[in-house]
Amino acid sequence: MRKLQNTLYITTQGTYLHKERETLVVEQERKKVAQLPVHSIGHIFCFGNVLVSPFLMGFCGENNVNLAFFTEQGRYLGRLQGRQSGNILLRRAQYRLSETNPVPIARHIIAAKIQASKRVLQRYLRNYGENSAVQAAVVGLNSGLQQLKHAQDLERVRGIEGEAAARYFSVFQHLIAEKSGFAFDGRNRRPPRDGVNALLSFLYSILGRDISGALQGVGLDPQAGFLHADRPGRDSLAQDILEEFRAWWADRLALSLINRGQIKPQDFVSESSGAVTLKAEARKLLFQSLQAKKQEKIVHPFLQEEVEIGLLPYIQAMLLARHLRGDLAEYPPFLMR
Repeated sequence: MRKLQNTLYITTQGTYLHKERETLVVEQERKKVAQLPVHSIGHIFCFGNVLVSPFLMGFCGENNVNLAFFTEQGRYLGRLQGRQSGNILLRRAQYRLSETNPVPIARHIIAAKIQASKRVLQRYLRNYGENSAVQAAVVGLNSGLQQLKHAQDLERVRGIEGEAAARYFSVFQHLIAEKSGFAFDGRNRRPPRDGVNALLSFLYSILGRDISGALQGVGLDPQAGFLHADRPGRDSLAQDILEEFRAWWADRLALSLINRGQIKPQDFVSESSGAVTLKAEARKLLFQSLQAKKQEKIVHPFLQEEVEIGLLPYIQAMLLARHLRGDLAEYPPFLMR
């Protein structure tokens, strides 16, 4: 169990939640581990095998507590909310800002993405010494950050992001150990045509689904983004938030699996279409590694509280909702210092 701001995250399997007078009671193995006044809670996120009494469900509905359910891996299942939830106001604020003034949020997100990408490269330089190509990419990313400060329209923000991504991936091969046997000749997708790109795309896809569920859990529309254009079937807002996690979470995990020899070139298969995909056993190892990563703890740079990495999408969704409601002057994107 984790309480952050006004959101309660229940992640221990077998936990039972029920109502006792005006309070929420949390039990594990038939023992009471917490009792909280309901007026201090705005959201309850239940992951996996978490039982909730019918009386508590009704109580949450009456008291405007958002009760959301996810699989143990974080895939959104559904939520229960009372009539006077205010979510229509939240979504209207989201749609209004998305259409009239998306640049501030988009700029914050891309600034965090470029900073995170730069820090991945700087980490390599610290560990392995000078590399002129990687150092030049770092300089280029710094230039992008300076340009971003003056970007006043969405197309300019997107252009800076594209240039930064191209610089970053132009030296990504240097971050891959030669002994791994992997070659990387730039980012490609739809479909990915080599093992590194297949691994990156797979991780981005998993995290994107987690973020989409987290956004739905707080009442936001995952399809209405600020940076990515609207497109039928695409969760544009989830793709926006994913930008904050690509380098710090997905790229670093992929590099770790490759450089440690946990994922090998023979773990991939080439389809007749040209697409390269992970074999079943390697996919299982990837899921295990991702779940282990989610259980690691960090101090959240904005909240300054220790949290599990797996809760980061839900925390960022909560922070974005608070910004849209006017509780935060600006949206604080995720960026580890």
